[in-house]
Amino acid sequence: MFGFFILLKQVVKLHTKLGKPIPSTEPVLVNSNPAVTTTAGKPSVSSSASVSSTSATMGAPKVTALSNVKAPIALKKPAPAKTVISNKPVLSSPAVPEVVMAAKMDEPMPSIQSDDEDSDKGGSQGDIQPVGHNYVEEVLNDDGKVIRFHCKLCECSFNDPNAKDMHLKGRRHRLQYKKKVNPELPVEIKPSNRARKLQENKLKKQRQKAVLKRQRDDEQRWHMEMRRYEEDMYWRRMEEEQMYWGDQRRRLPPPPLMSRPGMPVPPLLTCVRRPDSPDDRHIMAKHSTIYPVEEELQAVQKIVSHSERALKLVSDSLLEKDPLAVTVSDTEEGDDRGSENLGRLLKGVMRVGILAKGLLLRGDRNVELILLTAKKPTISLLKNIAQQLPKELATFSEDQYEVQAHPEEANIVIFSSKEPKMQVTICLTSPLMREDPAAEKDKQDPPDILNKDKCLDYLAALRHAKWFQARANGLQSCVIIIRVLRDLCQRVPTWGKMPDWAMELLVEKVISSAAGPLSPGEAMRRVLESISTGILLPEGPGILDPCEKEQTDALQSVTSQAREDITASAQHALRLLAFRQIHKVLGMESLPASKASARNRKRRRDASDTGEGEGEGKKDKKDEMA
Repeated sequence: MFGFFILLKQVVKLHTKLGKPIPSTEPVLVNSNPAVTTTAGKPSVSSSASVSSTSATMGAPKVTALSNVKAPIALKKPAPAKTVISNKPVLSSPAVPEVVMAAKMDEPMPSIQSDDEDSDKGGSQGDIQPVGHNYVEEVLNDDGKVIRFHCKLCECSFNDPNAKDMHLKGRRHRLQYKKKVNPELPVEIKPSNRARKLQENKLKKQRQKAVLKRQRDDEQRWHMEMRRYEEDMYWRRMEEEQMYWGDQRRRLPPPPLMSRPGMPVPPLLTCVRRPDSPDDRHIMAKHSTIYPVEEELQAVQKIVSHSERALKLVSDSLLEKDPLAVTVSDTEEGDDRGSENLGRLLKGVMRVGILAKGLLLRGDRNVELILLTAKKPTISLLKNIAQQLPKELATFSEDQYEVQAHPEEANIVIFSSKEPKMQVTICLTSPLMREDPAAEKDKQDPPDILNKDKCLDYLAALRHAKWFQARANGLQSCVIIIRVLRDLCQRVPTWGKMPDWAMELLVEKVISSAAGPLSPGEAMRRVLESISTGILLPEGPGILDPCEKEQTDALQSVTSQAREDITASAQHALRLLAFRQIHKVLGMESLPASKASARNRKRRRDASDTGEGEGEGKKDKKDEMA
């Protein structure tokens, strides 16, 4: 029978761990022989006393412990201890086989620290008052001796009185007492091992993040200092080179006064920066050949300024004819630049494309302007502007201009008559074209509205120009490399399939990610290396467009075959650079070696590589010495 109690105790513990409900009272096991309970408050010392107390209570009609019915026990009220039936019959009285005494401990025993008991760690055991004495029962043997203690709240047993006192002060017992008896009992919340480990891991990660952030800040500070130092060294070297060429220019004899008009000017008379490497010299020489001449730059500046002035006059005339054409709500949605622009239909003119970015090449004859309107542009508005432009151009310019309207392209083209002939493409668009279609359900678009896709492309070109001016114009060698690559795209059909905007994004990203300022040769090599790694391939990372709200690949219009061709061409060009044949990549003749590089050579050159008259001078000196 004693083994049955042990098994029952294990089942109760298992149910407690699993969180299953357990009855508040424990069933009383009745033996084949009748059992009698007692209501005595104090435990008896001898078996004879227990027998007498049992006989005294047998006559009472309230004692029904021999029946199988369970009596509910109220946990809130102090009640006598739980009745436990012993298995062995009492030897002194054969009629009464079992005697059970209920115990109530009025005075707590001295507390002794135990490892098995979950005690509060916030303070010592002496500071915690024991609770729930009434729910701890004493289990007596047949001789009336206490053999163990049983806690009815926690459903556990222990043999040592010190363990009983520790249990009454322990955290587990206090939690059960708070849960079942007194909800207002203060119990310190002790984190579990899992919560403590999670907190430790969290603190550890925070410390690691702090260390990584400190290291990252130190690295960024070091890179900034190194970059600033390299820039200082670079500009100091530039000043030294300018001083060097200034001294060389002062030492040269002045040119003849009566020289012919076609006679070339000596190269040392112009203050030219001494290149750092042969690649730099070739790239700068190529850049000087593709840069627009002065006549082209003046012609572009002239036609652009005339077009902008004429559009301003057209905007004034439209404001005078129909001052209420634009409502207050439209001006709030549009580009508000002041009180004078509130009623204007034409809000402003912006330079975009190669004109705004400063990427003009020799031979470029077409530049673009963006004309922003307060309302969505229509075909009638485009034709009205095209009709008024010739009249306004004639008011302040004697040059003859031809104006053509292209409603299908949503633009107006102005042609100049003088050489070099230039043309300006004026594209009409409005910020209202980019609004969410869901918000435009209540608004009706004009019937003759211009092509929406064209207007959206013009808005994108405006964003591209602003981004380029903010990010790429300030980078050293960036504009030079883009001009050289634009010339490469015009000469080589393979490179011509690459969009200009994607190439500008790539060059800016490659140069800005370098540790310091790059010379033209180093920048060109770095761009070709990045393309050779496969960044343009379909499986590569691609080029993300920073001017779009959603993630958009700037190379989405390029086919897979074109991407592979460009990558293979970049790899071939990189091999040519490695073998000092950059002139083949640039499409120019190889430049002769500079005197500085010739002096620094340790190995003697062959007779075929020597300059004109150089070998003869050495032979003359040998003859004189002989």
